[in-house]
Amino acid sequence: MTSRAFEHYLLCQTFLWAALFPGLDDVSCLTPQCYGRRLLMQSGRVLPGIPDPADRLVHICGLREWEQACSEGEVRPESLRDVGFVHLSTHRQVHLPANRLFAGRLDMAILLLDRCALVAPLRWEPGVPDDPASMLFPHLYGALPIAAVVAAQPYRPGPDGLFRPLLPPECAS
Repeated sequence: MTSRAFEHYLLCQTFLWAALFPGLDDVSCLTPQCYGRRLLMQSGRVLPGIPDPADRLVHICGLREWEQACSEGEVRPESLRDVGFVHLSTHRQVHLPANRLFAGRLDMAILLLDRCALVAPLRWEPGVPDDPASMLFPHLYGALPIAAVVAAQPYRPGPDGLFRPLLPPECAS
């Protein structure tokens, strides 16, 4: 098959997927897990006990850790070795671990993630006892590939040394 014929084949497949899934703007991620999340998000329904799929997943790290990850191709924080997972948060809850672990630090970065690009298992589990009882945090049971990072931005505390929650516009993909 020539490269031109292959491009035509891919274009036809794209239109086929779009016809099979009307109303789905992005057909690039149609895994059952990801497609189910998108359907929930589009329907406007959030099921009890299931985190809101509209919440952007984020990871907090130091700027040096991010630079190292860029050269190695993945983020492998100490928590992966110590407890077996990478701590993630949603944009609504990121300030809780940030204040607990990094209050006053000016060298932090926030990595905005594409859930569909995560390869390792993702589990929603309780945080520490001080967190609200019903709040679950995403834990990634494997390294965080930099291919899953759609944006990296500084995450600085306010004048009081405390971090604020991210607002949805700051998390737009």
